[in-house]
Amino acid sequence: MITREVTVRNKAGVHTRPASMIVREAARFDSEFFIRKDGYEINGKSIIGVMTLAAEQGATLDLLFEGSDETEAADALEALFERGFGEAV
Repeated sequence: MITREVTVRNKAGVHTRPASMIVREAARFDSEFFIRKDGYEINGKSIIGVMTLAAEQGATLDLLFEGSDETEAADALEALFERGFGEAV
């Protein structure tokens, strides 16, 4: 299992578009993917789950990966957060 800590950088936080980007990117990998915020853990491949996080700018999230391609998945999802989902940071 791999865990990566990320910070939400974009001003609008994880709203509908970033949430769909997260789920779409995660779906490319076989590994299980979960996101943890403030002790609450959701399935990162579920749009409803990602939306329930209500992760605002500056929020710290733990990304958890487990599976055969966990390293590649972790790198890809971490990069998505680092880019601020292509929005203003």
